[in-house]
Amino acid sequence: MSNDEILFGKGEVNPYGEFFSGKSYLKMLTTEGVPIGNVTFEPGCRNNWHIHHADKGGGQILLATHGEGWYQAEGEEAQKLTPGSVVVIPAGVKHWHGATKDSEFTHLAVEVPGENCSNEWLEPVSDEDYDKLE
Repeated sequence: MSNDEILFGKGEVNPYGEFFSGKSYLKMLTTEGVPIGNVTFEPGCRNNWHIHHADKGGGQILLATHGEGWYQAEGEEAQKLTPGSVVVIPAGVKHWHGATKDSEFTHLAVEVPGENCSNEWLEPVSDEDYDKLE
């Protein structure tokens, strides 16, 4: 699939790139009410482990729209994501997501409304752990 075929378009180089291993792109679709970002990861790109905090509500929903990717919550096996995959990530869950080694990957990242929401970026996913995924 070409960049022109990515639903909603690819966007610009991700301004949060310091929290990613590899290159990613971000196109914010909404910034008010329920923020929704269209995130595209180049093959092998993934974000660092992170936690979406909230006193009430909060968290994130991922809606896969293009390519193949991974989602992993701490202490669980990684899940392969393909177009149509939906992941509901409750507030407080340490996790990461990104592309497979051989495929670009795009998802919509929906920020679930809540009280006192914040995002805590943590350590990168190690190459050793990532390279084990198939």
